[in-house]
Amino acid sequence: MKRLLIVSNRLPFNIEKNGEEMVVRQSSGGLVSAIKGCFESNEEHGHFEEKMWIGSLESTPEDWQDANNRGLIPPDFSITPLFTPKEVYEKYYNGFSNSTIWPLFHYFPSLVQYHRDCYEAYYKINRLFAEKISEVYQPGDVIWVHDYQLMLLPQMLRERFPDAIIGFFLHIPFPSYEIIRLLPTEWKINILRGILGADLIGFHTHDYVQHFIHSTKMILRVDTQFNTIQFNNRLIKVDLFPIGIEYQKFRKAITDDVVVNISTSLEHRFIGQKIIFSVDRLDYTKGLNYRLKGFEEFLERHPEWREKVVFIFNIIPSRDLIPEYISRRKEIQEQVSSINGRYSTLHWQPLIYRYNHLGFEELCALYQSADVALITPLRDGMNLVAKEYIASCIDKGVLILSELTGAASELNEALLVNPTDSTEVANAIYEALTMPLIEQRSRLSYMQRRIAEYNVSKWSNDFLTELLGAKSEQQKQKVNLLDKDELASILEDYRRSEKRCILLDYDGTLAPFQKLPVLATPGDDVIDLLNAMCHDERNHVVIISGRDVETLEKWLGALPVTLVAEHGACIRYKNEKWVEQVSATPEWKDQIRPLLELFSSRCVGSFIEEKRNTLAWHYRNTHPDLGFIRSRELRNSLMQLTANTPLQVIDGNKVLEVRLVGIDKGATCQKIMARLEPDFTLCLGDDTTDEDMFRLLRDTAYTIKIGSGSTAAEYTVLSQTEVVPLLQKFVQETEVVH
Repeated sequence: MKRLLIVSNRLPFNIEKNGEEMVVRQSSGGLVSAIKGCFESNEEHGHFEEKMWIGSLESTPEDWQDANNRGLIPPDFSITPLFTPKEVYEKYYNGFSNSTIWPLFHYFPSLVQYHRDCYEAYYKINRLFAEKISEVYQPGDVIWVHDYQLMLLPQMLRERFPDAIIGFFLHIPFPSYEIIRLLPTEWKINILRGILGADLIGFHTHDYVQHFIHSTKMILRVDTQFNTIQFNNRLIKVDLFPIGIEYQKFRKAITDDVVVNISTSLEHRFIGQKIIFSVDRLDYTKGLNYRLKGFEEFLERHPEWREKVVFIFNIIPSRDLIPEYISRRKEIQEQVSSINGRYSTLHWQPLIYRYNHLGFEELCALYQSADVALITPLRDGMNLVAKEYIASCIDKGVLILSELTGAASELNEALLVNPTDSTEVANAIYEALTMPLIEQRSRLSYMQRRIAEYNVSKWSNDFLTELLGAKSEQQKQKVNLLDKDELASILEDYRRSEKRCILLDYDGTLAPFQKLPVLATPGDDVIDLLNAMCHDERNHVVIISGRDVETLEKWLGALPVTLVAEHGACIRYKNEKWVEQVSATPEWKDQIRPLLELFSSRCVGSFIEEKRNTLAWHYRNTHPDLGFIRSRELRNSLMQLTANTPLQVIDGNKVLEVRLVGIDKGATCQKIMARLEPDFTLCLGDDTTDEDMFRLLRDTAYTIKIGSGSTAAEYTVLSQTEVVPLLQKFVQETEVVH
């Protein structure tokens, strides 16, 4: 049995105190509604023995204790409050979270504020969350972090608890790379690294998933395959989980006496009129001004509907301290007054404007009474109001929905509009008001079945099941990892042996990949390591590389090692001279080179590397997606061009190579093994070209693949940075013996 720790910026309630009177009120927002619904649901969620919610609370610790003593805190789950310094929290929440991340992620770059002190406050509050979680965390706990205020937290937790099960869900849009790159370099790198501390990262839509993966590829240069990311020696899954609602809760409200009474009074008040309804927080992302403009254009274009329709326009107060929100509220009030002043009569007012919180019963009554719901934000991660309205409709109702919401991909039977196009919104209002009842019911039935099936419980169960599955996949990946016990066994075999062969690839194994091959010079640590290994006369070290003769001679020629260039085209055995292993003339290059040059011109950042017996096309420095696409096109072209020739095309790590058939590391390795006849062989490599060696040596050597992915090697080491420390252990064994 596991505990589920839900972590969000705020707890699901606020404590309001007026003298001796104390009230606990549920916080507003889709996140709180959704997660609270999960906790209160009767369904099991991964069979957790306990559910704990961790979040900040504006009240004092004394008020919290007082509310607890009075029994005002909901008993549905454990609560762990975080009390933060007011000034730091202000810069974290109203500053970085809502004046930097919120506008940027909602595609309002002109409103973004870039203040370093606010970013530093964001970092501090995330760290306080990590410290609070550390106080309550137990091994085996599942930690589910929510939303944009806590994007640094997963990695902070990962550093404290490397084996923890951590999920992260973003409830707002994740923008395209062109938007995210506007952040200062340090901030965007830390945010992406922070999110990648999770084992599973969830978004509402496929687009958000792809934006995130693309951004990590461009900014962090991570390796990805489908919806998985390889980062910091871990496999991280990214997927879409469109959040749902408590469908049955809204269906049950249809027969609730309080709801029925409010709904009935609304219908009596507006008898003979159609009701249009919208409810939103005060926010520039909601497109409220455009919505009012669309309604105004409808009244102008369709005078026959005047005095026959009323628009109940409810705004929920939000972030009242941020100047942008204060001015936005003033603009809306002026616009409402203008529309009412222009179209009102003695007996009718087209707009009923409310700036206030709505209770659940009042909200459900408005949903049920409304003939049309006008939900047209400019950007929205999902928009649960649209789903709640559909769930509340009995036998009539039309949803007009912005095509820029996450919900639009699920509720495609709604009338989808561009929220900035007032004419399209006006036409949609007219279509909704005149839509035949049978069509309304047909559209509703499709949407209701869909959101009833994928409700909030299904959403949370899906995420948590996938999270545990992602962790299980990581464990499977570790099965092949070289662990301490296996390394100890290899070292013991090494210690007992008398004639050893150590085969080492260069790029990606001894040295990290660089933007240009010429930059991958061996560091002092590598030279010292190779010298130390060669100092033991029982060791025969072989550097088996795709590099050309001149480069290997320049970098490693002074060492008493065997050097293999171009995968075996040339060999220089220890203390001997270079010997070419092929005798073919290089005219074939003249046929291949023009094709490589063509693709280099079509793919910025790619380049050609020419060696004595090899032509290589590198695309490591290209745009990741473009480079991969061009490499597939080039590979297909090369395969056709080299058909029925003695040439082969090798698909390496961000490189395509063309060389003669029969020259590969496997064949070369076979020659070396036959010559040396060792009683101990160790082979390390990272690339597709090294797989030939791994297959050949499968039963006679210790083979180690550097990096993730399927391999014929017996063991895996996930990072190139682990190679030198690993080989140092073999040097230490020699020193111990001596």
